[in-house]
Amino acid sequence: MNVVQEWIERTIGLSPGLQEKIIISFVAIGAIWIIRSIILRISLRRVDDPTTRYRWQKTSNYIAVVLALMLVGRIWIAGLQSLITFFGLLSAGLAIALRDPIMNFVGWIFILWRRPFSVGDRIQIGVHAGDVIDVRIFQFTLAEIRNWVDADQNTGRIIHVPNSKVFTEAQANFSKGFHYIWNEIPVLITFESDWKQAKQILQTIASEHAEELSGSAEQRVREAARRYLMIFTKLSPTVYTCVRDSGVLLTIRYLCEPRQRRETEQAIWEDVLDEFAKHDTIDFAYPTRRIYSRLLETGDVETDHIKTHMAGDGND
Repeated sequence: MNVVQEWIERTIGLSPGLQEKIIISFVAIGAIWIIRSIILRISLRRVDDPTTRYRWQKTSNYIAVVLALMLVGRIWIAGLQSLITFFGLLSAGLAIALRDPIMNFVGWIFILWRRPFSVGDRIQIGVHAGDVIDVRIFQFTLAEIRNWVDADQNTGRIIHVPNSKVFTEAQANFSKGFHYIWNEIPVLITFESDWKQAKQILQTIASEHAEELSGSAEQRVREAARRYLMIFTKLSPTVYTCVRDSGVLLTIRYLCEPRQRRETEQAIWEDVLDEFAKHDTIDFAYPTRRIYSRLLETGDVETDHIKTHMAGDGND
């Protein structure tokens, strides 16, 4: 062993003491990693839930890294006071040179501590919206929704957002607190339609699709009220009436889960189309153009001919 140390010292210039610290550091890191792998393998044998497995892996990885840093720091820096001094000088320099990475690291701590969102939540932060699929030390990852895709459907893109954004951007969490969102479906019918009958049909359809959901939503509201000041006077689906330039607007308002918005909207629209087709007194309103002809309205052929001829002379 001494011969090897002397050869390394002559070749590379590392003293025996420095070589010993390097070897002990690698042994410590390897031991921690092996222990982590064994504990993780034993623990995950009985866990089938993907979210729980992910959290076990991430938590064990963070613990292993912290332990490795503490052991290696203890090996290379003699005495606790020296360790504190070293980290104090290091942090002062890094705070100036590496401001953005430090802010991302602090943001990661904030995410783990305050939990504004967790892996699996659907959120919007700034202009980006999506499902949180990973949280790391310097950034978190979203499976993007919206953009060019309607009804909160996934676009297929992955967005990496710096953790520091939690301090500078407003955040909306679709999955925490109330756990449901209000969705509205506008249905525009003509003024000549029987709007009362149409409203009754829409109310029946909305109640059929959201009746079970409203019961579970009430339970979620009671749970959320323990943490937030959330007041809802009515959770059951309803239909609102208002008048627009081209007809009577009936708006269906109902609760749905954030990821089921498009499916519920499709199911409701299919029932609306089927039911409206059964009633001749209900018609959808859509953009139209009306042409007025004096010839057809009054039957005065001579007058219409003269006006047309005069108009033609004026344009020549």
